[in-house]
Amino acid sequence: MTPYDVKRDLKQCYAPKNRDWALVDVPPQRFIAVDGRGDPNTSADYARAVEALYAVAYTLKFTSGRALDRHFVVGPLEGLWWSDRPEVFTARAKDAWHWRMLISRPDWITEDHVEEAKRAALAKKGLPAIADVRPAALHEGTSAQLLHIGPYDDEGPVLAELHDEYLAANGLRMTGHHHEVYLGDPRRAAPAKLRTVLRQPVRTAG
Repeated sequence: MTPYDVKRDLKQCYAPKNRDWALVDVPPQRFIAVDGRGDPNTSADYARAVEALYAVAYTLKFTSGRALDRHFVVGPLEGLWWSDRPEVFTARAKDAWHWRMLISRPDWITEDHVEEAKRAALAKKGLPAIADVRPAALHEGTSAQLLHIGPYDDEGPVLAELHDEYLAANGLRMTGHHHEVYLGDPRRAAPAKLRTVLRQPVRTAG
């Protein structure tokens, strides 16, 4: 049986080809998550959160295959980003960013499975941040989305276009947190080749 792969099963959300903003309907999803604040490039909390997420995600993967005979591919790292002042994103003022890092989990992985995986991962890895990993659910619905290719710090003009032009031109307003899906690995890929899905939940203005 082919393992479940969220990138394949939700191609409209994880494999878009459009480089200009377009609307997509995002279905309800389940995740494991860790919250924090600060510059992801310099925050030790961010690095620990990501490490803990992957430790739990791979524990879930192996446990699901072994105990449930249900196999899945660990999804890409994702992030929700927000601030009291939206302009900090176009200005790249990263110290003011709040974040919630996410990894998708299949529908059959319950909250109890997550808690069991946390205990197992903590016993094996000894990472204190594993205690902060929690189950999460998200239903973004109608969202503006595009595929950004290039360095993360080049996202500013694209986000400014969304905030200053696209939303008003289409009679839309933002309703949820800015969402990014990281399809490339910054440790291996050249910055110019990084692929990031940028997403913003929206609804009709007024």
